[in-house]
Amino acid sequence: MSSAPLFPTHPDPLRFWGALDAARVALVDRTRDERVTYAALSAGADRWAALLRGAGAGPGEIVAVLSGNRREVVEAFYACGRIGAALLPLNWRLSAAELAFVLADARPALVLGEGRFRALTEDAVRGSGLPQEPRWIDLDAEAPALLARAGTAVAAVPVQPEDAALILYTSGSTGRPKGAVLPHRQILWNALATTTAWELGSGDVAPVSTPLFHTGGWNVFATPLWQRGGRVVLFDAFDADAFLEGVEEEGCTMALTVPTQLLMLAESLRWGRPLPRLRAFVSGGAPCPPSLAERTRAAGYRFREGYGLTECGPNCFATTDVLALRKPGSVGRPVPFLEMRLETADGREAEPGEPGELLLRGPQRFAGYLRAPEKTAEVVTPDGWLRTGDLARRDEEGVYTICGRRKEMFISGGENVFPGEVETALSDHPGVAEVVVVGVPDPRWGEVGRAFVVPRAGSALSEGEVITHARARLAGYKVPKQVILLAEIPRLGSGKPDRRALAEAAP
Repeated sequence: MSSAPLFPTHPDPLRFWGALDAARVALVDRTRDERVTYAALSAGADRWAALLRGAGAGPGEIVAVLSGNRREVVEAFYACGRIGAALLPLNWRLSAAELAFVLADARPALVLGEGRFRALTEDAVRGSGLPQEPRWIDLDAEAPALLARAGTAVAAVPVQPEDAALILYTSGSTGRPKGAVLPHRQILWNALATTTAWELGSGDVAPVSTPLFHTGGWNVFATPLWQRGGRVVLFDAFDADAFLEGVEEEGCTMALTVPTQLLMLAESLRWGRPLPRLRAFVSGGAPCPPSLAERTRAAGYRFREGYGLTECGPNCFATTDVLALRKPGSVGRPVPFLEMRLETADGREAEPGEPGELLLRGPQRFAGYLRAPEKTAEVVTPDGWLRTGDLARRDEEGVYTICGRRKEMFISGGENVFPGEVETALSDHPGVAEVVVVGVPDPRWGEVGRAFVVPRAGSALSEGEVITHARARLAGYKVPKQVILLAEIPRLGSGKPDRRALAEAAP
């Protein structure tokens, strides 16, 4: 436990709103057709706290969960906070070998899970080399009876700001995944900054379809809205028609999507139907092609872009409808409490319009990587700046635009090439559904671009057509020297493109 000052009270909004307005709805589970009040959700968290404490979890312990998006995961999260433990949502998309590494690294005391993932968990535990197998509690077959017997009497545990609330593992795009420790301090300050900068209050309603093993599932809308007494609409899986139906029927006011989901929404038969309460679709997780942003607005919806990462925020910028239209592709200005600087390769502050690595500092920053101080030191400077690895530029008005990952940038003939810029240009072609550009070695130019393109269904797209399209929109050194058409893009467990695999693939 840290020696930092205690919070005056546990930062637990379920208790506050459950006592103040017991009938207020906190969670709508669209998959299971449940509407759960703050009082009921808080009572559920108390039962889980008693169950977990009785099963041996307590201060400093990690409780893992392998499950889709459902009410019990939310209750377990707040239950862990009440007993001083941290919740580790496991990625059910991982293979047993990948999951074995996470289990060996995290060493959870318990694993809560759905029966459909039990075989995967058992295989992973066998491969983890853990000296003691964590107890499995089945959310459907065992938990209801255990909760009924557990009661609700659990002694209050003081919570320090730096105590871990969530452990979220990174995708491992640059090596082994790392467990990012999100303390109570980060979650609280992100909620305060988000609800302030995005103008969210108790009347707001937001859908959550992002898996809860991602920070986006928890901290883009869910924990900020629960802090303010708002409502979260939970989806166990993303289906475009069901999502749009839920947004309409539940009166959602802000909706987060990643660009792939937004494209699926735009192809739904429900697309374009009035959503009178929706203030905006917000795109995050990856750069959004300008053509998709324009398509969203053309359907009658407002659109904004956001930026964040597990290690900070994840809501780092704020924009308005006016600013988003005036400066398309930008993410706006920094949210409250968060400092930013752009650093060039030679260590100086970038000039307006000049790309530099984005550095962040503030109370929304993570506590470090689990049991990996050397990895933490690689990204956090001695004076507290987080090196994001992302390149951004700031214009004369102080508005930021994200350029792409520093490690994804390549140098062709002495010129810097940002894959995100090239991908944006290629995505404007009507026959392109998805594109990823990587730099590959070249004997003459040092590195050149190679574009991996997924054609849109029904399109007769050719490699030459993509090159011609690029030449009309990009400087010569930015035009990919090769285009490879694929049926689909290989992905990491997080769902992000596996750029390493693409870069290493034979042409």
